[in-house]
Amino acid sequence: METIRIQVDAETAQAYEVASQEQIERLQLMLQLWSKEVMGRPQRTLEEMMEDIADQASANGLTPEVLQSILDVTFELS
Repeated sequence: METIRIQVDAETAQAYEVASQEQIERLQLMLQLWSKEVMGRPQRTLEEMMEDIADQASANGLTPEVLQSILDVTFELS
C-alpha cells in the first residue's frame, strides 16, 4: 500500500482526524474502489460507476448502515 496526499475541505479533514480506525479503513476502501472506477473507465456514466462502487463496497462489508455511520461522524462535526 502507498500513501498519497489529497486536498479536502476543513470539515472532511476534521472528521477524518476523529474517525475510528475501522472508519478510516472503510473510507480507504471506498476511495480505492472509487478511484479504480473513475480512472479505469471514464466512458461510463456516473450512475453506472456509483452502482458498481456500491456493489463492490457491499461485497467488501461496507453496508449502507456502515456508510451512514461514517457520514454521521462527518456531519456531527459541521
